[in-house]
Amino acid sequence: MPDAIFSHPRLAPVYDAFDGDRGDLAAYLAAADELGAERVLDVGCGTGCLAILLADSGRTVVGVDPAEASLEVARSKDPTGRITWVHGDATTVPALDADLAVMTGNVAQVFLSDDDWARNLQGIHTALRPGGHLVFETRRPERRAWEDWAADTAPVTLDVPGIGPVEQRLEVTDVSLPFVSFRYTYRFLADDAVVTSDSTLRFRDRDEVETSLTAGGYRVVDVREAPDRPGREFVFVAERAS
Repeated sequence: MPDAIFSHPRLAPVYDAFDGDRGDLAAYLAAADELGAERVLDVGCGTGCLAILLADSGRTVVGVDPAEASLEVARSKDPTGRITWVHGDATTVPALDADLAVMTGNVAQVFLSDDDWARNLQGIHTALRPGGHLVFETRRPERRAWEDWAADTAPVTLDVPGIGPVEQRLEVTDVSLPFVSFRYTYRFLADDAVVTSDSTLRFRDRDEVETSLTAGGYRVVDVREAPDRPGREFVFVAERAS
């Protein structure tokens, strides 16, 4: 089940406002250019921010996500239906002969078990053409991002267009490495409704990710810095090897 922050009908429409500037997406557009990708699969596409940018650049795009509420937001940004939106996950996507698959944000870290992660990689492998690429980011465990999250407890209030003022609070609820759990609490000031969303991420180190990619039929081409977050994340570039 996807987290409430993506699947709840009141939270999905405010997600983009609190997610802020998505300068990180420029690196994925640059990777698509670098790899000559014309057909792209956006795994865990959420509210469609990257998928829209990819379509705007003239590419054929499929976005897949298990949260229907997020897909509804995504579809609202694509009134002409340029993008194929799929309710599901990578294991439900057929062979697309895609040149590139991407996972942005926390997507690669929501797969908590080794089996779920392996199934996701296999689903993407099936969707890619031979020689196609997978590009994704994951936080470096040694950077200990959860300590920054725990230290920043001040609420954030935004006036979301069409919804009104919404207050967001973040609380780290458990650190049992490699798993970190946290809770977002949203208060809709117009009617004082409160909705919470609990999430858990798995922090895999570089060797663990590389080993899983090799076992999944990929060749690791490069491991890069995230341009907008140097020292905080790995960006993996892998090629379907078989």
